[in-house]
Amino acid sequence: MAKRGFFRNAMDKVIAARQRQAARYVNDALLMLDDETLKARGYNRDQLRRGGGFY
Repeated sequence: MAKRGFFRNAMDKVIAARQRQAARYVNDALLMLDDETLKARGYNRDQLRRGGGFY
């Protein structure tokens, strides 16, 4: 198996960081909803606050 190159590793890290940033953004947006709406969509406010609600 070939070793991954520097630029490929760098791009993978950028992509992973952007995915975490997007997940935080979505969690923050979901936290603006009321508890009934969150529950109807399958989310839990405590889980979203911990950052585990999306992804």
